[in-house]
Amino acid sequence: MADSKAALEESAKNVEEEVRRVVEQAKELQDSVASSISKASSDELSLRHRALSLDSSIRRLQSLLRSLLSYHLLDPKLVNKLQEELERARCIMVDGDAATYLRGKNQGGFLRMFLGPINVRASRKDVQLKVKEEYNSYRDRTALLFLLFPSILLILRSWIWDGCLPAFPVQLYQAWLLFLYTGLALRENILRENGSDIHPWWIYHHYCAMIMALVSLTWEVKGQPNCAQKQRGVQLFLQWAMMQGVAMLLQNRYQRQRLYTRIALGKAKRMDVVWGETAGVDGQLWLLCPILFILQGFEAYVGLLLLQTAYLGVVSEWQVFFCGILFVIMAIVNFANTVQTLLAKSRFKAKMKRSKSKQDLQ
Repeated sequence: MADSKAALEESAKNVEEEVRRVVEQAKELQDSVASSISKASSDELSLRHRALSLDSSIRRLQSLLRSLLSYHLLDPKLVNKLQEELERARCIMVDGDAATYLRGKNQGGFLRMFLGPINVRASRKDVQLKVKEEYNSYRDRTALLFLLFPSILLILRSWIWDGCLPAFPVQLYQAWLLFLYTGLALRENILRENGSDIHPWWIYHHYCAMIMALVSLTWEVKGQPNCAQKQRGVQLFLQWAMMQGVAMLLQNRYQRQRLYTRIALGKAKRMDVVWGETAGVDGQLWLLCPILFILQGFEAYVGLLLLQTAYLGVVSEWQVFFCGILFVIMAIVNFANTVQTLLAKSRFKAKMKRSKSKQDLQ
């Protein structure tokens, strides 16, 4: 006890000096950190200026090459070679740590609505790639659920519910669809902010799907009498969702193989994602394209059936009419985008064959 009291008395003599020393150390640390941050900010400003200047030079040269080619002032082969080298240089910048200093896309209203005016652009490349990996993982999980959820509902409809779906499980599925498409749209907008080249239509497609899922939640699911007739649209929608799940699983499997090849060739960035018919090589496209076209045709058929159901007064709620129109619009735009992409791939292949033939002749 006496030793403890003596130790406290000794500490009392030195405590004031120790407190002053700790305060001085805190001030010195603050000054050192402030100096380091100031130096880092100065270096960052210089690097940002160099990155933006180089990016501007690449864009200027790409524009100049297009002009020279249009006026036939340069050999097309040389122009193609130079364009590929410029694209490779841009991929090096965008795929490397220098991407941090490039201008990002303007943050859209969708992200501001959900997250507020915060910066979602990652400062480190490894963080950006983790965002993309999480997006791919989310798509893999949801593709499987997209297939299983409607399958279970249709099986239970036949085995347990006597051909008439209860309202709650259908609305639960529609709520899950709203969550799914909102999650996809948020992730895709964040990927675009971090340099991913996602086709704008696929994001707009998810906006439309979100609206449709939200409207469907307010749509009363009719039961007996005439349950089969009243729920024909719901049944076809669940069958279409099963087909969509199969297509998503096939796309997720083939897309990354193709993307890895394009990244290795310097024709794509590691942050890019690919969709649908852009994903496969020739053998894969023979499998994917018929599935995509059948899916789009069936989507339009479901939309027309919903419009017919509303027009004939079988189910006259405005939600049926709205979802029918949205289904038809989405099917038409999906079909147009698929055809446009396939034509672009066909023109590119024809161009490559002509170039190869000329090289063989020389």
